[in-house]
Amino acid sequence: MIGRLPQLKEKQALDFIIVNGENAAGGRGITGKITIELLRAGVSVVTTGDHIWDQKDIIKFLVLNRACCATELSRRRAWQRINRPRNGEGQSRCGQCTRRTFMQPILENPFRAVEATVMKMREETTNIIVDAHGETTSEKIALGRFLDGKVSAVIGTHTHVQTADEQIFPGGTAFMCDAGMCGPVNSILGARLNRS
Repeated sequence: MIGRLPQLKEKQALDFIIVNGENAAGGRGITGKITIELLRAGVSVVTTGDHIWDQKDIIKFLVLNRACCATELSRRRAWQRINRPRNGEGQSRCGQCTRRTFMQPILENPFRAVEATVMKMREETTNIIVDAHGETTSEKIALGRFLDGKVSAVIGTHTHVQTADEQIFPGGTAFMCDAGMCGPVNSILGARLNRS
Protein backbone atom coordinates (compact mmCIF):
# COMPACT_ATOMS: atom_id res chain seq x y z
CA MET A 1 0.00 0.00 0.00
CA ILE A 2 2.84 2.42 0.78
CA GLY A 3 4.10 2.11 -2.79
CA ARG A 4 0.72 3.13 -4.21
CA LEU A 5 0.27 6.12 -1.93
CA PRO A 6 2.01 8.83 -4.03
CA GLN A 7 -0.05 7.86 -7.09
CA LEU A 8 -3.27 7.78 -5.06
CA LYS A 9 -2.47 11.16 -3.50
CA GLU A 10 -1.94 12.73 -6.93
CA LYS A 11 -4.93 11.02 -8.59
CA GLN A 12 -7.34 12.03 -5.82
CA ALA A 13 -5.75 15.50 -5.31
CA LEU A 14 -5.45 14.83 -1.58
CA ASP A 15 -4.32 17.74 0.60
CA PHE A 16 -3.23 15.55 3.49
CA ILE A 17 -3.25 11.90 4.51
CA ILE A 18 -3.65 10.59 8.05
CA VAL A 19 -2.60 7.03 8.83
CA ASN A 20 -3.07 5.07 12.02
CA GLY A 21 0.10 2.99 12.10
CA GLU A 22 -0.32 1.26 15.44
CA ASN A 23 -0.06 -2.25 13.98
CA ALA A 24 2.22 -1.53 11.01
CA ALA A 25 5.01 -3.70 12.46
CA GLY A 26 3.23 -7.02 12.05
CA GLY A 27 0.53 -6.22 14.60
CA ARG A 28 3.07 -5.07 17.18
CA GLY A 29 3.20 -1.29 17.11
CA ILE A 30 5.23 0.68 14.58
CA THR A 31 8.96 1.12 14.01
CA GLY A 32 10.90 4.24 13.19
CA LYS A 33 11.73 2.79 9.77
CA ILE A 34 8.06 2.24 8.93
CA THR A 35 7.21 5.73 10.18
CA ILE A 36 9.83 7.26 7.88
CA GLU A 37 8.58 5.17 4.93
CA LEU A 38 5.03 6.41 5.49
CA LEU A 39 6.11 10.04 5.72
CA ARG A 40 8.27 9.76 2.59
CA ALA A 41 5.34 8.23 0.70
CA GLY A 42 3.25 11.33 1.43
CA VAL A 43 1.55 10.67 4.76
CA SER A 44 1.03 13.91 6.68
CA VAL A 45 0.42 12.49 10.16
CA VAL A 46 0.92 9.04 11.70
CA THR A 47 -1.23 8.29 14.74
CA THR A 48 -0.85 5.17 16.87
CA GLY A 49 -2.58 3.72 19.90
CA ASP A 50 -2.15 1.43 22.85
CA HIS A 51 0.52 -0.66 21.04
CA ILE A 52 2.87 2.32 20.81
CA TRP A 53 5.28 0.80 23.35
CA ASP A 54 5.63 -2.55 21.51
CA GLN A 55 8.64 -1.32 19.48
CA LYS A 56 11.26 0.43 21.60
CA ASP A 57 12.95 2.25 18.69
CA ILE A 58 9.82 4.36 18.17
CA ILE A 59 10.47 6.36 21.36
CA LYS A 60 12.48 9.00 19.47
CA PHE A 61 9.50 9.47 17.12
CA LEU A 62 6.90 10.03 19.83
CA VAL A 63 6.51 13.65 18.80
CA LEU A 64 4.44 12.18 15.95
CA ASN A 65 2.60 9.53 17.79
CA ARG A 66 1.59 9.50 21.44
CA ALA A 67 -2.01 9.73 22.51
CA CYS A 68 -3.13 13.09 23.85
CA CYS A 69 -4.38 11.63 27.09
CA ALA A 70 -1.18 10.13 28.47
CA THR A 71 0.66 13.02 30.08
CA GLU A 72 0.79 16.79 29.82
CA LEU A 73 4.00 16.57 27.78
CA SER A 74 2.51 14.00 25.42
CA ARG A 75 -0.69 15.99 25.10
CA ARG A 76 1.19 19.05 23.86
CA ARG A 77 3.13 17.01 21.31
CA ALA A 78 0.36 14.73 20.06
CA TRP A 79 -1.49 17.29 17.95
CA GLN A 80 0.29 17.78 14.67
CA ARG A 81 -0.05 20.82 12.45
CA ILE A 82 -0.82 19.95 8.83
CA ASN A 83 0.02 22.59 6.25
CA ARG A 84 -2.16 22.49 3.15
CA PRO A 85 0.10 23.55 0.27
CA ARG A 86 -2.20 22.41 -2.54
CA ASN A 87 -4.93 24.98 -1.95
CA GLY A 88 -3.15 27.28 0.48
CA GLU A 89 -6.13 27.48 2.83
CA GLY A 90 -4.41 27.55 6.18
CA GLN A 91 -3.72 24.63 8.46
CA SER A 92 -5.40 21.65 9.97
CA ARG A 93 -4.65 19.87 13.21
CA CYS A 94 -4.76 16.13 13.77
CA GLY A 95 -4.45 14.28 17.02
CA GLN A 96 -5.36 11.10 18.75
CA CYS A 97 -7.31 10.37 21.89
CA THR A 98 -7.05 6.87 23.31
CA ARG A 99 -10.19 5.61 25.00
CA ARG A 100 -10.20 3.66 28.30
CA THR A 101 -12.45 0.58 28.20
CA PHE A 102 -10.43 -2.64 27.73
CA MET A 103 -7.32 -0.56 26.95
CA GLN A 104 -3.94 -0.75 28.70
CA PRO A 105 -2.51 1.27 30.23
CA ILE A 106 -5.59 3.14 31.39
CA LEU A 107 -4.96 6.82 30.74
CA GLU A 108 -6.40 9.93 32.32
CA ASN A 109 -9.96 11.04 31.58
CA PRO A 110 -9.96 11.39 27.78
CA PHE A 111 -12.91 13.80 27.72
CA ARG A 112 -11.16 16.41 29.87
CA ALA A 113 -7.85 15.94 28.08
CA VAL A 114 -9.20 16.22 24.55
CA GLU A 115 -11.53 19.12 25.36
CA ALA A 116 -8.68 21.24 26.77
CA THR A 117 -6.50 20.43 23.77
CA VAL A 118 -9.23 21.10 21.21
CA MET A 119 -10.06 24.47 22.76
CA LYS A 120 -6.41 25.51 22.42
CA MET A 121 -6.27 24.27 18.83
CA ARG A 122 -9.40 26.23 17.91
CA GLU A 123 -7.43 29.42 18.56
CA GLU A 124 -5.37 28.51 15.47
CA THR A 125 -7.80 26.60 13.26
CA THR A 126 -11.24 25.03 13.15
CA ASN A 127 -9.94 22.22 10.89
CA ILE A 128 -9.37 19.60 13.58
CA ILE A 129 -9.41 15.84 13.04
CA VAL A 130 -9.49 13.45 16.01
CA ASP A 131 -8.42 9.80 15.88
CA ALA A 132 -10.59 8.19 18.58
CA HIS A 133 -8.57 5.07 19.33
CA GLY A 134 -10.56 2.56 21.34
CA GLU A 135 -12.15 -0.83 21.72
CA THR A 136 -15.81 0.07 22.22
CA THR A 137 -18.13 1.84 19.84
CA SER A 138 -19.99 3.40 22.76
CA GLU A 139 -16.91 5.33 23.92
CA LYS A 140 -16.12 6.48 20.39
CA ILE A 141 -19.69 7.64 19.81
CA ALA A 142 -19.66 9.43 23.17
CA LEU A 143 -16.47 11.26 22.21
CA GLY A 144 -17.90 12.14 18.80
CA ARG A 145 -21.06 13.56 20.35
CA PHE A 146 -19.01 15.38 22.98
CA LEU A 147 -16.87 17.03 20.28
CA ASP A 148 -19.73 17.69 17.86
CA GLY A 149 -19.40 21.23 16.57
CA LYS A 150 -15.92 21.63 18.09
CA VAL A 151 -13.91 19.57 15.55
CA SER A 152 -14.20 18.73 11.87
CA ALA A 153 -14.13 14.95 12.24
CA VAL A 154 -13.86 12.14 14.77
CA ILE A 155 -12.73 8.91 13.14
CA GLY A 156 -12.28 5.78 15.23
CA THR A 157 -9.44 3.28 15.03
CA HIS A 158 -8.25 0.13 16.84
CA THR A 159 -10.85 -2.56 16.03
CA HIS A 160 -9.59 -2.82 12.41
CA VAL A 161 -13.03 -3.47 10.91
CA GLN A 162 -14.66 -0.58 9.07
CA THR A 163 -18.05 0.36 10.43
CA ALA A 164 -21.02 1.45 8.35
CA ASP A 165 -22.05 4.33 10.60
CA GLU A 166 -20.45 7.29 8.82
CA GLN A 167 -22.53 10.40 9.42
CA ILE A 168 -22.51 14.11 10.04
CA PHE A 169 -23.62 14.99 13.55
CA PRO A 170 -26.03 17.95 14.09
CA GLY A 171 -23.17 20.34 14.97
CA GLY A 172 -21.38 19.56 11.70
CA THR A 173 -18.76 17.06 12.89
CA ALA A 174 -18.13 14.06 10.60
CA PHE A 175 -18.05 10.76 12.48
CA MET A 176 -17.25 7.08 11.95
CA CYS A 177 -16.66 4.48 14.68
CA ASP A 178 -13.83 2.73 12.84
CA ALA A 179 -12.03 3.49 9.59
CA GLY A 180 -10.97 -0.14 9.18
CA MET A 181 -7.56 -1.27 7.98
CA CYS A 182 -5.46 -1.84 4.90
CA GLY A 183 -4.40 -5.46 4.92
CA PRO A 184 -5.06 -8.94 3.58
CA VAL A 185 -8.68 -10.02 3.42
CA ASN A 186 -7.70 -13.66 3.94
CA SER A 187 -6.54 -13.04 7.49
CA ILE A 188 -7.76 -12.32 10.98
CA LEU A 189 -7.37 -8.56 11.34
CA GLY A 190 -4.22 -8.76 9.22
CA ALA A 191 -2.71 -11.71 11.12
CA ARG A 192 -1.79 -14.85 9.19
CA LEU A 193 -4.28 -17.72 9.44
CA ASN A 194 -3.02 -20.85 11.20
CA ARG A 195 -4.50 -23.75 9.25
CA SER A 196 -3.00 -26.59 11.31
